[in-house]
Amino acid sequence: LMLAACGAEGVTVLSNAAREPEIEDLQGFLNTCGAEITGAGTSTVVIRGGRPIHGGTYTILPDRIAAATYLCGAASAGGEVFLRDAREEHLSAVTAVLREAGCDVQSGAESIRLRRDGPLQGTAPPPIRTAPYPGFPTDVQAIVMAALLRCRGAAVFEENLFSSRYRHVDELARMGADIRVSGRTAVVLGVERLHGAAVRCTDLRGGAALCAAALAAEGETAISDITHIDRGYQSIEDDLAALGADIRRVEETASP
Repeated sequence: LMLAACGAEGVTVLSNAAREPEIEDLQGFLNTCGAEITGAGTSTVVIRGGRPIHGGTYTILPDRIAAATYLCGAASAGGEVFLRDAREEHLSAVTAVLREAGCDVQSGAESIRLRRDGPLQGTAPPPIRTAPYPGFPTDVQAIVMAALLRCRGAAVFEENLFSSRYRHVDELARMGADIRVSGRTAVVLGVERLHGAAVRCTDLRGGAALCAAALAAEGETAISDITHIDRGYQSIEDDLAALGADIRRVEETASP
């Protein structure tokens, strides 16, 4: 709608708009290219259309969901990860959960460092409830769940934005996870260890969750249908391998 309104004559007002940082980023980019947009980051965005659009140079935001994925990978497996250009101000709902779980999270102006040496602690109370930004992002629900599979105690998740967003639970259970689902609520009961298994991606973030869980599992995990993962990550296996993971992409062979 913001893009369309730039080409329309007159003023367009978007009410009940999303407030994610990416909306502000789109506003910044379009204004750099000659548009006149105000209000991004609030629930009301105003676009004064009909302005000539031209080229420009703009630096986009880092991907906060990818950043959360690598933080959760380190929280799951243990060790340390340093994310250059990541901004905790956009991930505070996630880093708060990871800190409560026992991770040491430090942030600079444009970096986040997470270290996890000892066992994870329980994260409840309070429950982790997904909500529109700046609340806990639904896109990170599955990935944080994977990071907390070996926590001490219980972690409670409440999915308030999308139905059928617990499809990854059955796949995590194949790896030894103990997760109880009832309606919108999922309760993770920490287990001592996870084991490798053959699992299948059900969606983009569920696939990333399987990668995070596999980092902590004993033995080998084979993740299939990774085209889902490729929708949101560029060569996730290369990034995880750079962090020390024993991970590789292999071609699937057709069954006879």
